[in-house]
This record gives sequence, structure tokens and C-alpha cells, in this order.
Amino acid sequence: MGMFLNSRIPFDLYKATVSEKYFVDKTELLAELIPALGRNQRFFCITRPRRFGKSVMANMVGAFFGKTEDMGEVFAGLKIASPEILKKLERSRCKDYREYLNQYDVIYIDFSEMPENCTSYNAYITRILQGLKKDIAERFAEEVSGEEVSVWDMLTTVYRKSGQRFIFVMDEWDAVFHMDFITESDKRDYLLFLKSLLKDKIYAELVYMTGILPIAKYSDGSELNMFLEYNMVTSERFSGYFGFSDSEVDRLYHIYRETAEEVKISRGDLRVWYDGYHTALGEQVYNPRSIVCALTDNQLRNYWTSSGTYDSVFAYVKDNVADIRDDLALLFAGERIPADIYEYAATSMCLETKDEIYSAMVVYGLLTYEAGAVSIPNKELADSFASMMKKEKSLGYIYNLANISKKMLSATLSGDTGKMAEILKLAHDTESPIFSYSNEAELSAVVNLVYLAVRDSYRVEREDKAGEGYADFIFYPDCKSADAIILELKVDSTPDDAIRQIKDKKYILRFKGKIAEKPKYSGRILAVGISYNKKTKEHFCKVEEL
Repeated sequence: MGMFLNSRIPFDLYKATVSEKYFVDKTELLAELIPALGRNQRFFCITRPRRFGKSVMANMVGAFFGKTEDMGEVFAGLKIASPEILKKLERSRCKDYREYLNQYDVIYIDFSEMPENCTSYNAYITRILQGLKKDIAERFAEEVSGEEVSVWDMLTTVYRKSGQRFIFVMDEWDAVFHMDFITESDKRDYLLFLKSLLKDKIYAELVYMTGILPIAKYSDGSELNMFLEYNMVTSERFSGYFGFSDSEVDRLYHIYRETAEEVKISRGDLRVWYDGYHTALGEQVYNPRSIVCALTDNQLRNYWTSSGTYDSVFAYVKDNVADIRDDLALLFAGERIPADIYEYAATSMCLETKDEIYSAMVVYGLLTYEAGAVSIPNKELADSFASMMKKEKSLGYIYNLANISKKMLSATLSGDTGKMAEILKLAHDTESPIFSYSNEAELSAVVNLVYLAVRDSYRVEREDKAGEGYADFIFYPDCKSADAIILELKVDSTPDDAIRQIKDKKYILRFKGKIAEKPKYSGRILAVGISYNKKTKEHFCKVEEL
């Protein structure tokens, strides 16, 4: 067992994953890879945002094919052994999965790992090269003469003398692009390393590579053009193997309800917090790491971006605040922004246009993309956007409005309609063209900003199904004894009309009666009507307890 060749790491990691309470079986992926063994189209690069299960799947592939340990008992109980998958393999003219299980020499490389105190590409790549040479020399002492200079020469010699071929499992292939000390020249050298190791190499039986970024084309695109690339936005194949589907989360939630000492999370909570990403097939998927962490901890919070909070969002918009700022207000209001997504823009160090910025944010999972438009996928990411809006002064009017939002909430709870109208006028008088209120989406955008502080202690739902219609906004308090708010917007009408609609449509049934989604609230339920008169440019507000 070596450092990279026939390492036991993927075996131990995957066995630990399978034993977890909230394990989701994705072994159908193997039935996609087995038919590719030894074929021309045997090079796969699968890219997904971070925390979407890429490493788990890489461990699975290594544990299945590698000959270091016998994994027969583990895989016998998983989907790869099901009659449906066996028939699928048969249709592909493949053997029973057991004919491939633990039969191959696997070279497994996690490119995110570095030598201690690494500050140069040379030190980084030397660790990998020396480790591979040592492993090959020990495993194939009779075949390797010691005269070979490079890793690829050693592997070619092994194949020439013994016919032995290898499966490569390469996780986080793009890790070097995120290291501070890596230069543009280093990136070209790294791509040349991958080309020399893999391109047109007969000893490569199968290559399975994962990462966040698509393969960067730094010259004419020939270095790694043997790879079939599969991303989440445009590639339908492999869509079901990364992220959790509704049915998979249903099953995990059933386990949670059966085993938790106290059920603190509802099924709807998981959808609001962690759902909302779209695959090329049009399916919505959940962030898997966040789902598992929330159920394990029995707590809803920001797991996906917990290491970077709002910084990871602001890193993309900071160089083009002027063009992005108005879109941020609309995105935060739940609107979808038209965008042309270019996945390769994510590899650029200089993101200038809106489409380049949105492309990078989609690749990294900060936005989701569907039908030509981007949006914020869920509450977990919306909270990061909210944090950015409250902390970054360069956002101008967005920062200013976000930081008076506590006053707006306080005025609403106290019924100070004069103060509410004053704050809304301040928002309307900003330099932003979106606050011309030419449509309801723009009015919703400003309401989102001036009520931003609500999200610290409320769950905010827009266009929420309630009673006999859809409420513009409902603020569900985290504390059941706090006041809940139902908010309706009107243009060229009156706040009285808004309050009347709340009553006539029986929106209060979201909090009372048999159809209530949450336990009954003990605080007040406030009906809030906000209207805007286009002619007089005035806002009018009314607050009434239901």
C-alpha cells in the first residue's frame, strides 16, 4: 500500500461514509463508469460546487475498483448490487459488478493536500512526483529498471513489460488554482503535468477527476481535451449523483424523526434553508453537506458558507459594485436576473462583466442558474448576501438601507406608521433606478432591504400560499412568543385595501387552524399594508392586529 498507488485512504473513508446514519447511496454512478473501462472515452471530469459530495464519490470509485482491500460485503448491500443495475450493466455488455470489484491498481491523488509549509509550486508538485515514483518502484520492482526519468515513463515501462494498466482517481484537480503562491506559469506547468501523465497513455484504464472549476484552456485547448467534462448547469449526465434529491432528503428526514430525542427541524425548514440548486435536467437539489450537518446537529444554521460567511460572496462583486448593486437588491428580493453563463469565466483572475461574475458565482455555488437566469438558491446563501449588505459600505445605498432596517422593524412592531413611511421615502429617493416602482418586483426589492434586519429573528417568505391566496410577505418569528407579520403591498391604492385583502383572503390561516404549518404562535399577528402613489410619490402604511 503506497502513498498514492493502492492507498488505503479511499477504502477507509468510504467505509466510514457508508456507516453514517445519514448515508445516501449513489453507487449507480459505478454503472456509468464500468462500461468506459479501456475505451477511448474513459476520461471523466465532473465539476460541482464545493460541499456537493465530490470527494465522497471519488472515495467510492477508489474503494470499488482498488485491490488494496476486499469491499465485497460493503458493496453487496448497496444499489450497485441491485437487479436494476445488474440489468443496466448487462445491456451495456458488461459483466456482473463483482467481476470489477477490487480488481485494479488505483492511483488516487487528492490534489488539495500539500507538503508542510508549502510556499511554491515546485515543492507542491515534487511531493506528488516523488510519492508516485516511490510507490511504482516498490509495487513493480521487477518491471521498473530505475533508468526511467519520469512517472509516465515508469508507468509505460510497467505496461510494456506486464500489460498492467491503472485506474486514476483524482480529487480536487483544480486545488492549485486556489493557492496564493501559484503563478500563471505554474498553472501552465500543472496542466502540462496532467497532460504528460494522462493524455494518449495506454496504461490509463480509466480516469475519474473531480473539482469545482472546468478544465482551463490556457493555450489552444489541446492539453486535456481527452476529458469529457460534466458540470451541474449544462450537463445532464451524472446529474443525479451529486446533491440530494427531494426523495433522498425525505428518507433522511424520516431517519431523523425516528431517532432524534427532540425534533427541532421541520421538513419544510430543510427545503427553505438548503434546497434551490438546479441541475441541467431541471431538477432541484439540496446541498448535501448542509443537510447532513443540520440533521446531525439538530440545528438549522449556515454550514455551507460557515468558513467564509459573506466574504465569499463579496469577493466576486467587489470589483464591479456599480453594475452589480441594483441586481443584488432584486436578487435578494427573490427575483431571477437574466444572465449568460460562461463556465470558463470562473478560471479568470479578473472578473469584470456581470455575466463573468455571475458565471463564477454559479460555478462556486453562490447562485443557481436555470432557464437563462440566476437567483439566490436558499436561505443559507441569502443569509450570506444579507451579511454582505450590512457590512460592505462600498455597496452604497444598499448598505445604508440595510442598516436602517432595525428601525423599520421596530417602527412596524410599535405601529409607528409615520416612521415607516419616512424610511420608505428614504429608500425611494436613492440613486437607484430600480426604485422607480415600475412594477411590483421593484417595490418588493426595497421592502426586502428596509426589512433586512427581520431575517435575524424571522423566517421571511415571499408570495407565500396562505388561506385563499398568496401573501406578498409573511415574517415567521423564530421565537413562538414574538409577533408575526403578514405584509401586503399596493401601488396606486391604499394600505386599507392591503389590510382588507389580508383579511378577505384569510392569510391568518398560516398561523391558526388545522392547515397551519407551524405550531400556534402566542405573540400578536400583525397585518401590515404598504402602498405607493405614483402621482404624489408618497408611501402610506398601516399596521393592524388581527
